[in-house]
Amino acid sequence: MEAYENARIYKKKTKAFHDHYIRKKDFQEGDEVLLYNSRLGFLLGKLHSGWDGPFRVKEVKPYSVVELLDPQSNATFKVNGHRVKKYHGHKLPREVEVFLLEDAPKGGEA
Repeated sequence: MEAYENARIYKKKTKAFHDHYIRKKDFQEGDEVLLYNSRLGFLLGKLHSGWDGPFRVKEVKPYSVVELLDPQSNATFKVNGHRVKKYHGHKLPREVEVFLLEDAPKGGEA
C-alpha cells in the first residue's frame, strides 16, 4: 500500500509542476491568429514555417474550440485552441528612406 501511496503523491506533484508552466490562451472575437499545420510533419525545410494564416477569430466556444474565418475565401472552420496562437502582425513602414553613398576617394587622392 505504501508503494501505491508514493506513486499517487509522485503523480500529483508531477501534474502540479506540468500545469504550472502551461500558458492560458485567451482569444476574443476579431483577433488575428495563426494556425499550426500539423499535416506537414517532418517534411518542412529549415526556413519553412508550419504556421498558416493569419485567420480571424469568429467565435470562441467551450472546451477550447475556436471558430476561424479565412479572410480570403470567407470560409469558416472549427479547430482546437491548442493549434492556434495570436498573430501580432507585421506592418511595413509607409515610407522608406534611401541613402546613397558617395564614391570613396581613390588611394592617390587626399
